[in-house]
Amino acid sequence: MDRLKDKVAIVFGAGPNIGGTIAHFLAREGARVCVMDISQEAANETVQFLRDRGLEGFALTGNGRSDEDVKNAVEQTVARYGRLDIAVNMAGRVHWSHVLDMKLDDWHDSVASFPTAGLITTQHCARAMMKTGGGSIIHILSTAAHFGEADGAAYCAAKAALLSFARSSALDLAHLNIRVNTVTPCSMEHQLWSTMKDEMFDPNWKQPERTGFYSRQEYLDQMPLRRFPKASDIAWATVFLASDESSCMTGADLAVDGGLRHKYPTWSPGKHYPLDVRDYARSIQLTRYGEPQGPLTDHLGEPV
Repeated sequence: MDRLKDKVAIVFGAGPNIGGTIAHFLAREGARVCVMDISQEAANETVQFLRDRGLEGFALTGNGRSDEDVKNAVEQTVARYGRLDIAVNMAGRVHWSHVLDMKLDDWHDSVASFPTAGLITTQHCARAMMKTGGGSIIHILSTAAHFGEADGAAYCAAKAALLSFARSSALDLAHLNIRVNTVTPCSMEHQLWSTMKDEMFDPNWKQPERTGFYSRQEYLDQMPLRRFPKASDIAWATVFLASDESSCMTGADLAVDGGLRHKYPTWSPGKHYPLDVRDYARSIQLTRYGEPQGPLTDHLGEPV
């Protein structure tokens, strides 16, 4: 506790999984937090969650890709709390498509969004941080920033651009005592009960015949630690990069991926340490804002 006492943060992205959990953990460590999201409902829900626990924060509606919205968020945060020390950015749009079928509008929307949000949030937040002696800017990436992925040309290009942007901006801002780092998760545990729920528990589910599709079992079989990262894993890495504990780190990327990125490509952990992904899913709990919410349910809403 108190690792971020007297610090002020903005989190761009407020869902109850990654963004909201990051906001919760920053606030729990003593930071006062502005939460901005394109969804007013999501931003308000996150801040209400904080306030219910005696934590300090306020909500704004805005788009991390909008210069005006980000500028407004920074100005309101500084007006309310007098300073800005921490910024966490995870804004962007995702489009999946085979490269031959990629629509140009979707390409522009995805490729422009992540690095553009990175530029805008870094510019406005860094200008505020300069006035009080520095700060920490953290961009949330994906393993797509480091790998190629079938059907993921736009997403991989966008996240890779954000990674290189973060490294370059770290050099531009170092003399101002403003650190810029990144966190790289892979596929997240909460996806097992959201976007992958049918795959987990619907007995009639069949794997799509699509070039870029891989099942959660195939993914889990590549994970050396034999589990997917939780939102709390990403939040703890963010707290570390936001705190003075990482004061000599800039331009760095923290891989929070169960060892996925660093294993030898031809080694499959699942062949040596078998684990059925459905058994794994049954062993975990639903979480919101990093707190357990109860057991998983199947596609019919029944406990598994």
